[in-house]
Amino acid sequence: MDPSKSQSESNKEANSLENADTEIETGKQKGTPGSNDSSDTSDVIDTTGGNTSAGPGNGTTLPNGDPSGKKLPLLKRIWRRFNIYLLLFILVVLVAVGVTVGLFLKDRQVKKQAESTVNTQSLSDSALKQLANSDVTVGNNKQILKVESNAIFSGSVLVRNDLEVAGTIKVGGELQLPGITVSGNSRFNQLQAENLTIGSSATVQGALVAKKGITVTGNSSFDTLSAAQITTTAFQLNGELKLTSHITAGGPNPGVGRGTAVGSGGTASVSGSDTTGSVVINTGSGTGAGCFATVTFARKFNSTPHVVLTPIGSGAAGVAYYVNRSSSEFSVCTASPAPTGQTFGFDYIVLN
Repeated sequence: MDPSKSQSESNKEANSLENADTEIETGKQKGTPGSNDSSDTSDVIDTTGGNTSAGPGNGTTLPNGDPSGKKLPLLKRIWRRFNIYLLLFILVVLVAVGVTVGLFLKDRQVKKQAESTVNTQSLSDSALKQLANSDVTVGNNKQILKVESNAIFSGSVLVRNDLEVAGTIKVGGELQLPGITVSGNSRFNQLQAENLTIGSSATVQGALVAKKGITVTGNSSFDTLSAAQITTTAFQLNGELKLTSHITAGGPNPGVGRGTAVGSGGTASVSGSDTTGSVVINTGSGTGAGCFATVTFARKFNSTPHVVLTPIGSGAAGVAYYVNRSSSEFSVCTASPAPTGQTFGFDYIVLN
């Protein structure tokens, strides 16, 4: 306080709003000429402390712009702080981002289409000459190589992947295939195979010639079968059997046993097979009724077979013979004694 000033002046100085740190902005003063509103603000007082003293009718304006002293809503205060240039800048940034994203998506779609599309490539005359004189790789596995003219390969051709032929394949020489699968109809003028396995049905419209024989393990059906020799473990005919030549029934010789009807010193022998053969009887002395011989089959029948005997010679015609049979053997017997010292025989056919 200045000692030269009186007490009243000192009190006025203390109560004054002005001090050394106060900035005064001069505006329109109330009651000055040119002022149309007596309530208009005359001075705006801003202290360094950042606080603005204001009150209704004292002529001061608050920083929020509301002379009544009330604070504006948050959105309005934020909106007043923006300007048109900042909004334009944000708009430009958003447009740039949208254009960048659109171009990226479009480029990605174009790349996908290019990957899924198989391109074609044609060979020019110069490219063909290069292929003829060098080892050249043309294109990639995503492309198709088109050769419009005919092509001749003097050397070997290796196809590492599938081979699809839309037309006819003509092979002038030998064709060696480690494995072949034919899904449709095929026609071969001449087919030679070291080992041919057919998993399903096979139809042969013409003649089938097998020089070394045919081995059939399952059931087979033949309209016409012509073979020099057929060997089978079981043979079944559903129709008629027509033979234009002789029937030869082979097989191992059956066994034979002498019976008591041949007499003392008599013998019996058999020749043939289980199906057909002959029994020869040589009678001795003291013949009697009973069986001359018993023939044992080399292979037993499934059931008791039918045995047909035919006497051989006049000596056998006078004998009252009959047959005893089973699935394993048959016996040639007589109801009355045969002449002594005689030789006669019987032919037999055995069918099941």
